[in-house]
Amino acid sequence: MPIISVKMPKMGESISEATIISWLKNVGDTIEIDETILEVATDKVDSEVPSPCTGVITEIRFQPNDIVPVGEIIALIDASETANIEQETANDEVKKETLREPKAKTSTVHHSKLDIQYSSNPDAFLSPLIVSIAKKENMTIEEVQSISGTGAEGRIRKSDVFNYLKNRQYPLASRPQAQPKVAKSSYNPPPIKYVEGHDTVVEMDRMRKMIADHMVYSKHTSPHVTAYIEIDVTNMVNWRNTSKIPFQEKYNERLTFTPLFVEAVAKAVIDFPGINASVSEDGKKVIERKDINIGMATALPSGNLIVPVVRNADEKNLKGLAAEVNHLANASRENKLKPEEIQGSTFTISNVGTFGSLMGTPIINQPEVAILALGIIKKRPEVITTENGDEIAIRSMMYLSLSFDHRVVDGYLGGSFLRKVGDYLEAFDPKRKI
Repeated sequence: MPIISVKMPKMGESISEATIISWLKNVGDTIEIDETILEVATDKVDSEVPSPCTGVITEIRFQPNDIVPVGEIIALIDASETANIEQETANDEVKKETLREPKAKTSTVHHSKLDIQYSSNPDAFLSPLIVSIAKKENMTIEEVQSISGTGAEGRIRKSDVFNYLKNRQYPLASRPQAQPKVAKSSYNPPPIKYVEGHDTVVEMDRMRKMIADHMVYSKHTSPHVTAYIEIDVTNMVNWRNTSKIPFQEKYNERLTFTPLFVEAVAKAVIDFPGINASVSEDGKKVIERKDINIGMATALPSGNLIVPVVRNADEKNLKGLAAEVNHLANASRENKLKPEEIQGSTFTISNVGTFGSLMGTPIINQPEVAILALGIIKKRPEVITTENGDEIAIRSMMYLSLSFDHRVVDGYLGGSFLRKVGDYLEAFDPKRKI
């Protein structure tokens, strides 16, 4: 009688735990393979967890609002045919209003061949059929999760995997999954005194707590250094102001500054690939990423922050970048981002100018090694050199700041990359065609 373990899936590179929102099934309920069994949430996105098999739920180990580590067993399912028959018989007897002593359920996990099949990939957000196909094709869990799903809620179907395999060029390398632990400090913070009824005490929500933990972890892990430059973006601003209406009429997409920023960053990453990297868990190797996936820090209506990802930004034209940026921004505001849309970034930008900030010192989005902040664009008089000599003119100016991990990014690389981003933005072609 195989007992299948349902484990908390991994829903992102930096996600080590998730919070149970609600169970959609109870102990004793029959569930079909791929049917949603519960809803969970991380600091990134809310997701549904499908059942890995057909069977009867025999045990639920955690309750709503419990925070559960990735890979932890959260429920057990009896996947035997006998269990299904017994459940159907029990339902028929209830309908006939015949009382019967309930059959005792065992909580012992029998590691059958079927159970081992699933437990070998405890973090996979995949159906047993997909896991089986992946094993036969020697696919890593990261490679499978990179496939775009056409099923309900973006789930990966058998046809999606087979279509991918037809054009498969090479297997993706498996990424390390374990999360390094942050050592606890021996420092005892001073007590905070407040007056009940006078001061306002607000409980941090789940997302804010996780953001706080991630920020502390990043500062603890990476020695941050921040460099600044000021650039003249007059040509870009003027072009965007005159092109945004024709652009929307032609492509049915809004033209904001963000896709222009993403485009410049992607070009600079090609010039300086060392900035598109991560540090290995043991801190001894630098992993340079081939894909250029640009995360864009986005504020939610709740005030929290999320980082949706523009994948392969270097391969998209301005129309494609605008469409992707608009989709991710809208999905963020409506809380409709899919798990794959908020994971896998290799470099992040944060437009602090949106809030009127002149510049910022952003915290690195782990496990990346740098993050770019874009300040507000302001018009002011500047001394410029013309054919007639130095003149004072009204120009659109902005500050860029790059925070980088000084373990692997030195001043030369950080400064050169930042200057290159500025060069691309300053050299914007004012006659560019949409």
